[in-house]
Amino acid sequence: MPDMLIKLYDLPDDWRILDEQKKRAITIRKPIGPEKHIIIRWVSDHFGAGWAGETDTALSNKPQTCFLAVKEATVIGFACYDATALGFFGPIGVEKSHRKRGTGTALMTACLLDMKLKGYGYAIVGAAEHTEYYKKTVGALEIPDSSPGIYMTRVRDTKTDGQK
Repeated sequence: MPDMLIKLYDLPDDWRILDEQKKRAITIRKPIGPEKHIIIRWVSDHFGAGWAGETDTALSNKPQTCFLAVKEATVIGFACYDATALGFFGPIGVEKSHRKRGTGTALMTACLLDMKLKGYGYAIVGAAEHTEYYKKTVGALEIPDSSPGIYMTRVRDTKTDGQK
């Protein structure tokens, strides 16, 4: 899977996608301290230990580099950046029953615009699985010769064999 490059300076400063989620009673926001372990457990349960580790890193960054999608006081999605490496977007995940409703795109947009506000010119999606989605949604470009990329030497858990 290739890495992809997103030109943050080309992204419009448009946060209206968060309002669309609000109409569905979904709030996109940054977490608060007491939620950290709940979020990490939720990510681990839904997406595996690897993504939970990256989410832990994003939640420990100052300021935090993670956004949540919350409905009725329950986490239904998350997105992070600066979790694997500086300038990297991801991981991102939405609970299966809430997919295909724009929540993932809203989470990604929140992260990318937050990166842009901090002065990043580009974001990298490491080992992008859904390349057509990133191309269509944010104009991402595949980075030549980028696979296996930064994850090449990642330590593997022989008991769980990676993500779910």
